[in-house]
Amino acid sequence: MNLTVTEEAAKWYEEELDVTNKTSLRFYVRYGGVGGLQPGFSLGIKFEEPQEPLVQTEVGNITFFIEEDDEWYFADHSLQVELNEKWDEPEFQYDSE
Repeated sequence: MNLTVTEEAAKWYEEELDVTNKTSLRFYVRYGGVGGLQPGFSLGIKFEEPQEPLVQTEVGNITFFIEEDDEWYFADHSLQVELNEKWDEPEFQYDSE
């Protein structure tokens, strides 16, 4: 599994979440929401330090990561986070490996 966050998406997170120093941001699986890879679930975010990261990438001031216990959700897919310029918000793309 790979995790990719574009510079534009990372900048959006920095601005929207008022990130000014180095920090870590976890993508985690939550019940409910729309547009998820698995029916009935979607991705959420929270500031948290990595404990057992499955994947991580540093872009700008943020280390983005996914913990090993959320691996089931991705089912052999990688996650790419891009900025949707029309809606000015992040967009998740799941690519088969």
